[in-house]
Amino acid sequence: MVDDLRAAGRLIEVDDPVDPNLEIAEIQRRVYANGGPAVLFRNVHGTRFPMAANLFGSLEQARFLFRHTLEAVRRLIEIKVDPSALPKRPFRYAALPLTALHTLPAKTSRGPVKTHSCSLSDLPRLKSWPKDGGGFITLPQVLSCDPVAPDDLMRTNLGMYRIQLSGNEYATNQQVGLHYQLQRGIGVHHRSALNRGDKVRVAITVGGAPAMTVAAVMPLPEGLTELIFAGALAGRRIRMIRGDHAPLYADADFAILGSIDPHQTMPEGPFGDHLGYYSLQHPAPVMTVDQVWHRDGAIWPFTVVGRPPQEDTTFGQLIHELTDPIIPDVIPGVKAVHAVDAAGVHPLLLAIGSERYMPFLNASEPQELLIQANAILGNGQLSLAKYLWITDDPDGKLDIHDVQRFLQQMLRRVDWRRDLHFYTKTTIDTLDYSGTGWNRGSKVAIAACGPAIRELPSQLPSEYSLPDGFAQPRVVFSGVLAVQSPRFATDENRADIERLAHWMHQDDRLNEFPLVTLVDDSRFAAANLGNWLWTTFTRSNPATDIEGVRSAVVDKHWGCHGPLLIDARVKPWHAPPLIEDAATTAKVDARATRGGPLAKYL
Repeated sequence: MVDDLRAAGRLIEVDDPVDPNLEIAEIQRRVYANGGPAVLFRNVHGTRFPMAANLFGSLEQARFLFRHTLEAVRRLIEIKVDPSALPKRPFRYAALPLTALHTLPAKTSRGPVKTHSCSLSDLPRLKSWPKDGGGFITLPQVLSCDPVAPDDLMRTNLGMYRIQLSGNEYATNQQVGLHYQLQRGIGVHHRSALNRGDKVRVAITVGGAPAMTVAAVMPLPEGLTELIFAGALAGRRIRMIRGDHAPLYADADFAILGSIDPHQTMPEGPFGDHLGYYSLQHPAPVMTVDQVWHRDGAIWPFTVVGRPPQEDTTFGQLIHELTDPIIPDVIPGVKAVHAVDAAGVHPLLLAIGSERYMPFLNASEPQELLIQANAILGNGQLSLAKYLWITDDPDGKLDIHDVQRFLQQMLRRVDWRRDLHFYTKTTIDTLDYSGTGWNRGSKVAIAACGPAIRELPSQLPSEYSLPDGFAQPRVVFSGVLAVQSPRFATDENRADIERLAHWMHQDDRLNEFPLVTLVDDSRFAAANLGNWLWTTFTRSNPATDIEGVRSAVVDKHWGCHGPLLIDARVKPWHAPPLIEDAATTAKVDARATRGGPLAKYL
């Protein structure tokens, strides 16, 4: 991959010394934000291995990496969606048999990754954010085998779960921490090992074909190994080494082999994560390391996650490109879904469905949309959504990736008395601390269809009033208001949202805005769409943080006659947001002033 990018002029090579403790991450974030190319750091403190960053720095660059195979993968997906297309357009799909052959992993007894042995302490220890608990692997390919059938490659799981290499209580050169949610594929192997009184054999590989990295984050149906998708995207069979260890990717740059005792946990974290906050320290599975290998000329690829957009945004964009066509096949009636990156991906999900029931009645009340909403929230990674906004699009003119226009279309049509549907006391994303406990919280589906029932205001009224402690209302975009609210210091502040709702019932001059968000800093929240999305949907738990003007419960259904209010203030139990280290920022600023190949991107 590095050679490919170098030959195409898409790589900067840096020979100056760089520190993997905060500095290299600060550089990567700036290069990504400024649209820079991939970067190869040849001289990294504390390790003899070069490190490569920003390999997937843009969707255009990702398309370049897979330029020879992306179209073939798309055509495989087309046939998956509509098998009848094959006889209708035989010339378009003439190469599919060869593509299909490349999907099957190949067994081998050797490979470049086993050329040299080393210790964990020889590997780069990337620390991206000041409060991270140690060094982490951020682009790992975690391969685990099913204890029931350890030799069956078709039951091998490939996932990307963060790996803590150092820090906390891990025994040096003997243990690493793995953070994964039990609903992931490796979690199925974990449960199987528990039931059998066995261990989970694991191989953590780094580097190799970029297809393995993308496959590790690809949402595939349970029981379908990601190695098949990786083979199609790589354009060749993925070679897997079998032995007395987990299946091992033969052409990786690095490999860490060992096993997980499913009964054992150790503290893992903190880690600055993709929601823009720290994932705090929690008990997590620990891997006992048996062997560490690397190939000749091994290069350590890495990325940095944090408040979106970051480099991992590219993965989401690429996955959307590949999977959008099959959404209607997976969830009948649903035309498109979009996990909103700026909101932290999982907290906010948009969907376009269809209302096909009794069309002769021209009904304006959601019917089939509710069935589709339930299907979405029960489907794989889509189930992690906290807020699902779903509408129909009978004219076919709604762009699901235009988040502002999509929300405005819904706000014109939504009836808050009827169109809110809560899921309480359920699981949410482990990385989301807005809920009632770790991995515990609520969801809400907002389903709206039919003609517009309101116009959306774009300006504040000339006169209005707010209760004590509330100030500086700002229009985020037409229909949405951000109101600076008292700091949420104790549980007593829960009543603030009810107090504002009651005030707005008495004084309705702001009630033309259908959605009002309570925030700590209205100037920040209203400065741009990304700020509002991030603030609103990462800092609220629907069941506890939603209120409404003139709310009521009718037949056990909660709704409101006036505007919907969302309390998006920081709460005492929330994880702290990610903030750069001032000394590191100054250090990289100084690097920029010295010139060199990186300067224009810093």
